[in-house]
Amino acid sequence: MAERSLRGMSIGAKSLESDDNVDFAARNDVAYVCPKGHRTILPFAEGAEIPDEWECRCGSVAHREGDADREGDEISKPTRTHWDMLLERRSEEELATLLEKRLQMHRDGWIPDYE
Repeated sequence: MAERSLRGMSIGAKSLESDDNVDFAARNDVAYVCPKGHRTILPFAEGAEIPDEWECRCGSVAHREGDADREGDEISKPTRTHWDMLLERRSEEELATLLEKRLQMHRDGWIPDYE
């Protein structure tokens, strides 16, 4: 049976043409960086509309590298924590007084123990 089997090439598996005299479309490489530091480089056709954002492989939104507007916004506006917002309303002395008052209420039995 092995002597009678035909050997050949499957259709479409390999091209018999060479890449000689082939002009590829002009491309621009655009780099995207996500907040976690992942850098992705994507080729776009010349003249194509390039998006400002791209979904990173980690799932977060990556922005174009060298986009000064985005980087400036992140640096100039730090994240406000709960502590920062609390200090906008009260001073640390007022907070210490309130804490001592609540602890005394707990010791006197006004606030029950949760065990």
